[in-house]
Amino acid sequence: MQSVSNIKSISYLKSHAAQISEDLELNGTPYVITQNGEASMVIEHVKQFQEKEALIAALKIIALGENDQQQGKALSVEESRAQLKAARQHRR
Repeated sequence: MQSVSNIKSISYLKSHAAQISEDLELNGTPYVITQNGEASMVIEHVKQFQEKEALIAALKIIALGENDQQQGKALSVEESRAQLKAARQHRR
């Protein structure tokens, strides 16, 4: 986990939102916003957010595949190739 160096209060966020947005665009380091001295939220660039969401989706797919494999629902390479070949021939 990366260390967070941008820890700012919510009042800082309110008065410097445009600056924070520009900073996120330039260096991508997320901001931890505090309220009453406690961490309240994390602000990150939308590109970072989208990359994390894509990574989470990929990890879920991998986990589902491993689950299927452990339950014996997975296909061998040969079975998979045969299914693909049959599907291609069916489309023609």
